[in-house]
Amino acid sequence: MNARAAIFDGAARPLRLATRELPTALGPGEVLVELAMSTICGSDLHTVRGRRSEATPCILGHEGVGRVIAAGAGREAWLSRRVTWTLASSCGACKACVEHGLPQKCRALTKVGHEPLHSGSGWNGTYASHLVLRLGATLVEIPSALPDAVAAPANCALATMVAVTEDLPRSCRVAVIQGAGMLGLYGCALLRSRGVARVVVVDVDPRRLAHVSAFGGEPVRESAIERLGPASTDLVIEVTGDAGVFAEGLALLRPGGAYHLAGLVHPSAALALSGEALVRGCLSLRGFHNYAPRHLERAVAFLVQERLLPWERLVSPPLPLERLPEALELAESREWPRVALVASSKELGSTSCT
Repeated sequence: MNARAAIFDGAARPLRLATRELPTALGPGEVLVELAMSTICGSDLHTVRGRRSEATPCILGHEGVGRVIAAGAGREAWLSRRVTWTLASSCGACKACVEHGLPQKCRALTKVGHEPLHSGSGWNGTYASHLVLRLGATLVEIPSALPDAVAAPANCALATMVAVTEDLPRSCRVAVIQGAGMLGLYGCALLRSRGVARVVVVDVDPRRLAHVSAFGGEPVRESAIERLGPASTDLVIEVTGDAGVFAEGLALLRPGGAYHLAGLVHPSAALALSGEALVRGCLSLRGFHNYAPRHLERAVAFLVQERLLPWERLVSPPLPLERLPEALELAESREWPRVALVASSKELGSTSCT
């Protein structure tokens, strides 16, 4: 059986659309998913533009939803079910998995959308018509009440924010989220659902801020200090990727407050931090990267619980796979928090995407 994928050969080279053979047999615990929709995460924009590197050639993309059409031994019960999946496949036996509670840091970790074509089946990313999930990936069924566009980003942005908001400071009435992208909007809705009375969301882009009120937050342009004052905030969450916001985040925290950092995943994110400020303020500073399976399960349950929120407004009308370069440009423009892709039925051989 042949299927289609957009192959990434490096930042300086055009994506190429190719028809390739799917595996004829699956290993134990593997599943073959026919993708219904995928969405473009900011991390892939960094890769395509050369701001971060991946082993190539590869199939990028990790956010998505699809239906299981074949299953290896031990996964037969998942056949025909509509699913999403954990970004990471973990061994379940190493110290990170068992003792540290961090399966996303497994010693044998593989990640959807981050593995080269020569790794495993080669069908490792969601910018394709099909995806092979490995032994160690956790599957979560998507209820029929959730449209594809609502479910597709759950296994990255939402699950990550479920992890970021899992542990809140004792007495958490006021929170500031630095960044009004998909992570920030999810974080806003999650905190409000947890009973946080006031969530201020800061961004420099008015188009992103325009979504904040619908998810229960207060939009603020550029700075929250004037709105709230120093030492006013129980929790600050950074999801901008910009180390320049760190000083204001510290200044906002009240004694005993917490700063959760999730966007600074690049080597240029140096922070200016006074140990005295940390100690005298009794502050908690914690980093978050990806998530554990329980966070994805809670993410899907949260979408069901809050299905009346306008999630679909955050995702663009889908573009076909052969228009992936256009979709990447649209994602870069920030017109939509997420840009959606679907695999076209058009049969193409190996060519450049248009």
